[in-house]
Amino acid sequence: MSKNILITGCSSGLGYALTTLYLNKGYKVYGISRTNPNIENKNFIFKKVDLNKTSKIKDSLQSYLTNINEFELIYLNAGMLGEIKTLEELSLDEMKEVFELNVFANKELLDILKNCRVKNVIAISSGAAINGSKGWASYSLSKAGLNMLINLYSKEMENTKLLAVAPGVIETPMTDYIRFDIDEEIFTSAKKLKTGHIQKPYEAACRLSNLLENSKKYESGSFIDVRNI
Repeated sequence: MSKNILITGCSSGLGYALTTLYLNKGYKVYGISRTNPNIENKNFIFKKVDLNKTSKIKDSLQSYLTNINEFELIYLNAGMLGEIKTLEELSLDEMKEVFELNVFANKELLDILKNCRVKNVIAISSGAAINGSKGWASYSLSKAGLNMLINLYSKEMENTKLLAVAPGVIETPMTDYIRFDIDEEIFTSAKKLKTGHIQKPYEAACRLSNLLENSKKYESGSFIDVRNI
């Protein structure tokens, strides 16, 4: 019997690459996103849910996930960057929108998953969670919150290995926005992204899969940056 994997944000970028990778490995992949990736594979089961609408997550997914019940691996991948701008320019509503998806949606999902048998959870974090770069306030604060969320749930989900993992810089519309649309003289992080190594999504997916194979050496609740291992 194929082992079950759940991937949020499966329709593009890293989520799509992870979905493709695990389908190629013969897993049964349950994908959640607001856009259908149109993957034709008998082992891919898609459910359309807008995770930004956090108040509806439990109504949409409680019975669905608990009926599946057993997961080898969960990738909490869905997330958003928000606009790159100074804190003074950034409104609370803009920050709340990023927190809804990057933190609160994952809280709702983990509440459901506590009632399932789950072996591993990898939440996609970022180096931005610990590196404060000008203009990244919404993203950095929300990813720091995600790291602590994973740490806290590791104390409650004692039979599950939970890790917050920064996968490195990946070629996606999000990083394209930073590299090509942001004034690098004002926001110097854009210059760093232009000159640093950019992974293809499938390359990053493979690195995450390899990390999981060696996850026993990491304490549940840890934050890991793949660039440091």
